[in-house]
Amino acid sequence: MDAESQANHLKAYGVAYAALKENITIDWLLNYKGGSFGMDDNPTIVRLCKLRGVSYEIMSDAQYLGVVEQIANPDFNGDVIKLEKAPRIAVYTPPNKEPWDDAVTMVLTYAEIPFDKVYDDEVLADDLHKYDWLHLHHEDFTGQYGKFWASFRNTTWYQNDQRSAEAMAAKHGFKKVSQLKLAIAKKIRDFVTGGGYMFAMCSATDTYDIALAADGVDICDVPFDGDPMDPQAQSKLDYTKCFAFKDFAISTSPVEYEYSSIDATNIHQGRIPMNTDYFSLFTFSAKFDPVPAMLCQNHTTTIKGFMGQTTAFRKEVLKSSVLVMGDFKPTNEARYIHGEYGKGTWTFYGGHDPEDYQHNIGDPPTELSVHPNSPGYRLILNNVLFPAAKKKPRKT
Repeated sequence: MDAESQANHLKAYGVAYAALKENITIDWLLNYKGGSFGMDDNPTIVRLCKLRGVSYEIMSDAQYLGVVEQIANPDFNGDVIKLEKAPRIAVYTPPNKEPWDDAVTMVLTYAEIPFDKVYDDEVLADDLHKYDWLHLHHEDFTGQYGKFWASFRNTTWYQNDQRSAEAMAAKHGFKKVSQLKLAIAKKIRDFVTGGGYMFAMCSATDTYDIALAADGVDICDVPFDGDPMDPQAQSKLDYTKCFAFKDFAISTSPVEYEYSSIDATNIHQGRIPMNTDYFSLFTFSAKFDPVPAMLCQNHTTTIKGFMGQTTAFRKEVLKSSVLVMGDFKPTNEARYIHGEYGKGTWTFYGGHDPEDYQHNIGDPPTELSVHPNSPGYRLILNNVLFPAAKKKPRKT
């Protein structure tokens, strides 16, 4: 899985998932040639590699033992993690969204990893217990319709989205969309608390925590719910309910295309030229910190930056418990963060599409066949396979 020897990194994850579905145990060889997968020789998997254009190497038992011994060497920053069971995957996404609206949906489809789509009906029906891993589509959990009102309120798509959201809220007995989305956020919190793995990108990251912090507080202005926001809303936020963020200030203007001071898009825009916008992955000890080592597996530690409604997270509003796995030091922003909540974990990844620097509404979908070795997309797929890992006892 290094840059030189793997023709299609993204589809390699799909092959690994297919092997798990066939009850084939996989060794995830952390930091060996970019984080490789090892498994018993199997004609079905070999055929699958050939069909999907995935590079592979057949080794003798002695050769493979040599690889394992190399990884076990204390001087080599690597480890062997067993992947044992294909995780059950769900994507929280509106039924009327196009597939290219979401990078995770696109890469799962390209890698041929099966997933179910769920939305408010399924979440409120407590269907999340059926899944191990949940991705949050680029949702606005604050009930402000993505803060698109100023620019897009007269468009058909905005009006349709608003009507659909209001109908969904009414269907489930909520007077406001913000109340429905808070209920959804709490169900997802319960999913994580019980041991689920949650992954979110772009606006689903900060709006999720904002919604939890604003439980019982009206932070939506007239254009979003028909009445003014609570003038004391800022002072009533409860940051202890958040997964990742603290001490942030919410945006109180309905015309500002921003939710809060969490996002670093404004300080990033105009200051960093696209050709110099790269963020760095941290290097973790695979033997002592296997979780971030798995989540950061890549053939490079330098990732092309990409924008989104929520591009990155200002470090000054991160809780001390948050693990920063990728950052951009010139603007003191985190791009890739992780943490534990209850028995489960969450991972937030800033930006919209790793291979579309500044995605705009109406842009065509990214053709992942042109980017089969995308390191930005590999980070998503690391998270997809993460629940399959046999967990080692935590070191004390």
